[in-house]
Amino acid sequence: MLFKAKVLERIEKGEVTLAFRRWEKPTVRAGGTLRTAAGVLAIDSIERTDLDSVSAEDLKAAGYAAKEDLSRDLRADGQLYRISFHLAGRDPREALRNNDTLDENEIAALRETLTKFDRPRAWTSTVLSMIAERDGRTAAEMAERLGIEKAALKRKVGKLKALGLTESLAVGYRLSPRGHAFVKSRHPES
Repeated sequence: MLFKAKVLERIEKGEVTLAFRRWEKPTVRAGGTLRTAAGVLAIDSIERTDLDSVSAEDLKAAGYAAKEDLSRDLRADGQLYRISFHLAGRDPREALRNNDTLDENEIAALRETLTKFDRPRAWTSTVLSMIAERDGRTAAEMAERLGIEKAALKRKVGKLKALGLTESLAVGYRLSPRGHAFVKSRHPES
């Protein structure tokens, strides 16, 4: 479930606590969490609804002034869902990303995990190197160079992000401080 930057700002301030999405099947569940740039969202409830049932209070809680605005942002197909959530805290990956003091055990654990990610086809070193070359390297650029689908590349970078090695920018990716420390540990002369 993605949010626009302006909505994320309002989620952080506690102004937006609802979302509406059209899906064939929900991508979140009540009791679950969702990591966003605003922090971790706790999903309180998810229920089927229709546009006619959306109240003025719901529109306001979702950050909309009118049903027409909401309708314009929705996909044309799928069941409409009302998702209630609250900000549960900071994204734990944030602290991880900013930890650039890696000891030998952490480096060894990262190498072991990346080796597992590389099965059956090695990609982690290449992707980390491409991102290290230039902040803002996009998934499309990397996917083309690797000869894989963009969506598959995004999933792969998501794995690196979960380890605290990369972070998303408005466009593209960059290495986090932790990512720079890890890459430097592989190539100390850099």
